[in-house]
Amino acid sequence: MNISSKQLFIRQTTLSEVGEKGQLKLQQTRVLIVGCGGLGNSVATSLAASGIGTIHLVDFDKIDVTNLHRQLFFTTEDIGKPKVNILGQYLRKIAPFTQVFEHNLVVNKQTVQKLIADVDYVLDCTDSLPTKYLLNDTCVLENKPFIYGSIYKFDGYVASFNILQKTGEFSANLRDAFPEMTKNNIPSCSEIGTLNSIVGIIGMFQSNEVLKLVCNIGKPLINELLIYNSLENTQYKMNLKNSFDSEHISLLFKQESYLDISCSPQNTALLITSTELKKIINQSYKKEVHIISVIEDISTSLPFQVDAKIPLSSFNEIVGYIEQNNNVINSTFIFVCQKGISSYTATQKIKEKYPDIKVLSLKEGISNF
Repeated sequence: MNISSKQLFIRQTTLSEVGEKGQLKLQQTRVLIVGCGGLGNSVATSLAASGIGTIHLVDFDKIDVTNLHRQLFFTTEDIGKPKVNILGQYLRKIAPFTQVFEHNLVVNKQTVQKLIADVDYVLDCTDSLPTKYLLNDTCVLENKPFIYGSIYKFDGYVASFNILQKTGEFSANLRDAFPEMTKNNIPSCSEIGTLNSIVGIIGMFQSNEVLKLVCNIGKPLINELLIYNSLENTQYKMNLKNSFDSEHISLLFKQESYLDISCSPQNTALLITSTELKKIINQSYKKEVHIISVIEDISTSLPFQVDAKIPLSSFNEIVGYIEQNNNVINSTFIFVCQKGISSYTATQKIKEKYPDIKVLSLKEGISNF
């Protein structure tokens, strides 16, 4: 079926604030969407359907059954397939006038500048704190608008960062809201959970920011951070001032590694497979082995009995447990979590603190048990 762009966007161009001139601007706009999960699903489909001319999708992950409740454009048939490929295929079906490029890779200091070089807007749809700061800092250095989105349980955060003002200066960026990456563990949605509705809402807020900025309409979230709570339907705007300029961020960029453990290869010497753990669990005598769940929600049901449930955020309690129970020469401590990320973090930290202790992380977590 032949469809004209005039037919497809008639409801949008009917708006006097958009019109055909605004639609042409959208068609000429290039965006980079980093993260093809819940936020990425919402943002990408909305922007493609609105007529954004070029969309670059970036993600290294594959679709998991636990993604489906909030990553609404994936199906059960897609499980195990790369997210960028499946989302890219869907966008091409709904947006015949949009060019879609898929980048199945990890965003890091080596890849980020090339990715953002030829786009007009960078959208953060990740759940990785180091990646958020990497994208923000690179956008500041390269003078790119950065559309920020983040989820924590029932709360969502949105802002349009690093926007060029009429004065020739740039607006506030992520570091003006949160100057430093927290050194404490921030649980992901796999650890603490989330509703699909808040993910969709924040993704649509991000998409709305791009449409307003491109068409020069409304009041984008410039020098403001919107905090939305889905349980109370309340929202609060935090006013921001630009105090982290490009010179300051350039120094930070040189110092920071922006390393995200969830995107990095894990040391196999610190891992135990589900098959190996099952053998240990089935042994009649395993006094020397201590299995510890580091999942934030201690009420989470587990497929096997553990010796302790201590959230990773309570790391000092984990240390206390290790010290109290490390009284057998052959003691082994095995950390478990949902996907093997928090457990690996705990394993690394304990190994750094006590190099001689035998400590392991359940590879790929209980979701693969």
